Parts: sequence; structure tokens; C-alpha cells
Amino acid sequence: MSAVEAPGGVTFLGVRHHSPACARLVAATVARLRPAYVLVEGPADLNGRMDELLGDHELPIAVFTAHRDGTRRHASWSPFCAYSPEWVALTAGREVGAQLRFIDLPAWHPALSDRANRYADADQRYAEAVRRLCATLAVDNVDALWDHLFEIGPDDGLAERLDTYFDVLRGESAAGADDTAREAYMARWVRAARRRAAGRPVLVVTGGFHRPALVRLTVGPDGADRHGTGPYGTGPDGTGPDEDDWPEVPAPAPDAVAGSYLVPYSFRRLDAFVGYQSGMPSPAYYQRVWEDGPRRAAEALTEAVAARLRARRQPVSTADLIAARSMAGGLARLRGHAHPGRVDVLDGLVSALVTDALDQPLPWATRGTLAPGAHPVVVEMVAALSGDRVGRLHPDTPLPPLVHDVDAELERHRIDPHEVAELDLTVAGDLARSRLLHRLRLLDVPGHVRERGPRAGADALLTERWSPAPSADRLARVIEAGGYGPTVLDAVTARIEERVTLLGADVDALATTLFDTALAGLPEHSTRTLTAIARATGAVTDLRALGRALAVALALWRHDGLLGSAGTAPLGALITAAVRRALWLVEGVRATAAPADPGRLTALVAVRDAVRHAGPALGLDRDGALAVAGRVAADPAAPPDLRGAALGLAWSLGDVPDAARAVRAVAAPDTLGDWLSGLFALAREEVVSGHAALLTVVDELLAAMGAHDFLVALPALRQAFGWFPPRERAEVARHVQALHGGDAPPGDLLRLDADPLLVAAARAVEERVDAVLTREGLWEGDRT
Repeated sequence: MSAVEAPGGVTFLGVRHHSPACARLVAATVARLRPAYVLVEGPADLNGRMDELLGDHELPIAVFTAHRDGTRRHASWSPFCAYSPEWVALTAGREVGAQLRFIDLPAWHPALSDRANRYADADQRYAEAVRRLCATLAVDNVDALWDHLFEIGPDDGLAERLDTYFDVLRGESAAGADDTAREAYMARWVRAARRRAAGRPVLVVTGGFHRPALVRLTVGPDGADRHGTGPYGTGPDGTGPDEDDWPEVPAPAPDAVAGSYLVPYSFRRLDAFVGYQSGMPSPAYYQRVWEDGPRRAAEALTEAVAARLRARRQPVSTADLIAARSMAGGLARLRGHAHPGRVDVLDGLVSALVTDALDQPLPWATRGTLAPGAHPVVVEMVAALSGDRVGRLHPDTPLPPLVHDVDAELERHRIDPHEVAELDLTVAGDLARSRLLHRLRLLDVPGHVRERGPRAGADALLTERWSPAPSADRLARVIEAGGYGPTVLDAVTARIEERVTLLGADVDALATTLFDTALAGLPEHSTRTLTAIARATGAVTDLRALGRALAVALALWRHDGLLGSAGTAPLGALITAAVRRALWLVEGVRATAAPADPGRLTALVAVRDAVRHAGPALGLDRDGALAVAGRVAADPAAPPDLRGAALGLAWSLGDVPDAARAVRAVAAPDTLGDWLSGLFALAREEVVSGHAALLTVVDELLAAMGAHDFLVALPALRQAFGWFPPRERAEVARHVQALHGGDAPPGDLLRLDADPLLVAAARAVEERVDAVLTREGLWEGDRT
């Protein structure tokens, strides 16, 4: 059934979202039919706000919908740009006096729960058919296929080609339960409009995937109306009696919070190369196709890429551009295009401008986001095609309450969006400003970025610095955050609750959330997060994650003046449980040759600090910790770094060991550095404060190593001594200087003109040369 000759007065146009060719077809069809009703795939709950949607906005814009209840939170977008067929259907329909209706289920409905974008194409549902078409036509992916079939070619016969294309694809794909529910609902709108039109034309514009099903559900082979009862007035197959009234729009559950608002959108957020789920990549290019046609768009694409590269001081000569255009024209003829398309131009530019070997496929040859490490010229080409256009809402557009509350809170706390905020957290006013900025950070609202301030697990820092960070999509982000609540406090509360629920037993991420709630001044939710961490602690098996959680809890427990949480019982209970669990996990680690693991060493540092600073108040078992340390330090099956760390733990808790003797037992080149990493991580202060015997033994062991052994040991040794801060490293250097004499400043021992690994490798080469010369009788004596 052709879109042009549909019986019964209903014309079905199956489109690809954000396709200029489909938008042109929609505009031409509206002008020809002058329909009584234009029905568009879109959220039916927005039908009463059509004037708001079609106001004097600057595109792109989107309908943002948020839904939250006791079991589910959903956020999604229905974006529109100038060449979106749905937008053109609405605007062209209004111009000819048609009644406009969205006919799809609301975006919050469970049938759309897996869609962050309503207009996400259904390519994954007919991937095999697309793959065969691409192979037959020798194109790389569905975007190139679409350009080849529809965007570059003439508009003559476009409707029939689109119908055939989508019929073929849908014919090989079974719709799931969600699509079946949506199509049954849309079909009821079509039947109601057809009866109301009383013979006048009705135009239905939906994604091409849905068109065959809607034709089947609403119009019989002879053009007769089909009817149905069941969900939303239809049966599972869309048949049965209907009423003449418009279908009922589903309402959220009574305990749910749901709402839709217009938001400014951007070309970047529309672009498939940066992760948009739907439709066409390169929105700036397709905007030019919509405005000027594909031939001029190809010329403008070359000009835009050249201008962008030159602005970034990339050499692009006139000869390069001539070569690129010549190559693009040749590729277009080879591929059967009347004039260069998007891929033709891009391939021509790459051939002329990129002389290096590419270590990854070109982004337009595959589908997905731009991969890290892409060639700089390719990155700039993709950016030029994406464009930097940002939409703007009409000033009278209704906004969610959160937008006004954010502005009011910023003004009340005297936070200027254009100025740096230097905050002293011991001052009540500055602390309140800090908490507001942290709440906005947790809501992902741009405006300021924190450059300095308290960090989890670190000593308390009493100042913060926030720098302005303007963002073109700030309003959109605030509107989207409004899905969590009408005020900053309500919204951040809901956001934290959601995060805690989603994180489950991830103690590491929960610990970060705990610190965030403290910074944001949310003590009630700090308690809830603590409860979640406490539940997870008893079963956690990741020592590193547990250590990070312990470090956060200990920092909050100790620093009352900053965060108001010192000495609280829930934190104390968590610290006690985490120390006990960490010591139990340490005894279970078995890996005799494993390299040093900074993560688990940091976990033991947190255990040490907890026993040191909170032990007496919380009744932590110091003797038990020392017993575990003794067993691990003497266990030959434990990793070298944990054995050294266990010795350091005991030392730092006051049980002075014979460290010099212990280090001789691990003097092998492949274990010495790892063992020292553990020791220095836990007891670096003890090592440098008067216990010179250990450093002397280490010096002796290193001096006795041959060049090869030293080269093996050096990387781990560098990691081990990296635990010392600069001042303590200088103390070590002074001790080494005292052992070997010399009057150079100790600091000179800490600085080399060459990489230490390179120096060690050179010494190994010299040693091998000496051995060869000696063997051949050409060298005797000491090279020094």
C-alpha cells in the first residue's frame, strides 16, 4: 500500500527520524493533501500543549519527560530539529489548518522504559536485513545506506521507495511486547481520526518501523475500517469496536511524580558520533542538506572542515582542497551518486589531508561514538559536521519550579555565576554556599567547578575554590534535574536516594556518595548511605573498595569542625566493622609472586589510621590487629607487599620489629621492591625517624646486586620510594650520602639528568661488554 494511494483517505508516511529527505516528503504531502488531521508519533499527553511546543523557539529543542515512583525512575527526550519529519508535519499541518495530534504513549509509560530517546531508530531490530542490504550495495553501515538510497537521490518516487524499504525491514522483524502496545494505541488514534474526518484526508507520520503494523491494524485491504477493544480500546491484534472519542491518555500512578517540559537542545546532543541513540549523525551537515540541498551541503562541508582545521593551525592548502574535491567527485561517480554525499566528501578529505597511518576505522565507516585516540584531523572533521548550534526556548515557555529555585538560591547566597568563589568552610555563610554548590554538582547542573577543597580520606581542608564554568546547555540541564523535584533540596534528596538504590552493594561508590552527602549538608541521607554501606561491608570481598570506604568513614568521623559528623555512632559502627573485615580479608590473600598493589596497601593504611585515631574511642582490637600483622608478615604464601605492609602495620602501632633482619629475608631482586612498598606505605615515618639500620641494609643489598639484578629490581624500588613525600625522601638521601661520603647537596641525589631505568640499562650493557672483553682476554681490571 503506497503512501500516495492509501485507501480510505488515510495516508501513512513511514520516516526515518531526523532525515531531510523524509522531511521534504512530509512537507510536500501536507501541501498536496491539505489533510483534516495530521497524526504524529509523539507523546499524546502533550496534545493540550501544542501551542507551547510550536512557539517561537530556536531549534533544536526537545520534550524532556521525567517519571519517578517507588520502583522506577525514567528520563527521556523527544528531540526536534528543523529537518525532523515530525516537526515538519506539525508546522506544515498547522499552516494548512489541520488538526494536530500526537498519537503515541507518554514517554514515562512502561512501554518506553528502555528508551532514553523516543526517536531512537529500530536498526537493532532489523540488523540482519540492513547487513544484507549494505553488503549488496557495498556500503559500510546503515547511515551510508540511507544516504545512498534516499538523501542523495531525487525526490521522485521517494514515498514508494521508503514504503518498500520499511516493508522489507519490518517483514523480517517481530515486534516486541512494548512495540505491540504502542502500535495498538497509535492505531486507535488513526481509526478515531478517520471517522472524525468523514472522508477528508488524514496524514499519519511515524517511524518507518511502525508503518506496516499501523496499516494492518487500521485499514483493511479494501480500505474498510478495522476496530478493536482491549488495552486503550484495542485488542492485542488491534481489532474490535472503538468509540468515536479520542483515545484516553494514560495517567501516571497516583504515587508517581511525572512531568514533561521543553528544553533547549544542541546539535552535539543530536549527533550519533557523540552517543545519541537515534537517527542521523552529523546534524550540521544535514541542516545544510535541508536548507540548500545535498550538492551545496557537500561544498559547505568541505569549506567548514577546512575553516575548522585552519583555525586550529592545521595546514590546509588550496591544493589540498582541490585534491579533496576531486577525490570526492570521483568517489561519488564510482558509487553511483549524482553528486558527492557525506561519506564521499569525508573520504575525499581524509585522502587529501591525512598522511599518517590510521590505527582505527574511520568513524563514518562504523557506527557509534568517536573512539578515543582518533586522528586529530578526523576529530575536527567530525566536529565540523556536528556543528555547535544550541537551541533557545521562547521566554514565555513554562519552566519547572526547580529552574526558579536554583536562581533564587544562587541569589540568596550571593553566588555570582561569573566570579570565582573562594570559601572558608569555618564561616557559616561560606559553608552554606559550599553546600549549595555541592548540591548543584550532584544534580549535574553546570555553573561552577570545584578546583580545591576537602577530599575523601585526606586531612581536613578548610577552604574551597570554585571557578565559573559557563555551559550552553545549562538551562536544559536544570530543567532535566527538575525531574527529581521542585526545589534544590528536594531534587538532590531524590537524586541521592536513587543513587544509593542503584549502587546496591558497591561499597566504594557508596563511600563516595557518603562523602558527597556530607559536603552537601544532607545528614539524613548520610545516615541512609551509612546503613547501605554497613549492609554491604559484611559481604564485600574487594579489599581495595573496602579500604576506600573505611578511609571516607574515618575522615568523616574525625573532622567534626568541617562536616559536623565526628564521633557519631553510625560512623563508629561502620569503622569497627570495616577494620574487622579488612583484617580478615588480608589474611586470605595468597600470591607469592604478585607485584605491589597500591590499592590494598592504601586499605591497610586506612586500617592503621583507624586503630591509631579511633581505636581507644571505638574499642578497636589493637592486639588483634597486631596478631594478624604478625601472621601475615611471617606467611611465605602471602604477597611480598602485604608481608612488608604487615610488618609496617605492627611497627606503626608500636611493636618495633627487627626490620633489618626481615629485609634480608626478601632480598631477591623480584621481591625486594614490592616488600619495601608495603613497609614504606605503612611505616614510612618510622623508617626515616632514627631507624637508620634498615636503610643501611637496603643500601648494602642494592650495592651487592649485579647490573641485571638491579635492573629487575628497579621498577618496584622506584614505586616503593614513591611513598615518601619530598621532605622524607631528602632524609633518605642524606643517609645514603653519609654512607658513601661526598659533599654534594643531598637534593642532587634526587635529580638525574636521565631516566633511572635508562641508566640502569646502560650499566647492564657495560657489564655484558666487560664480560665479553674479559673472556676474550682483551680486558683486565676494574672499569672504574
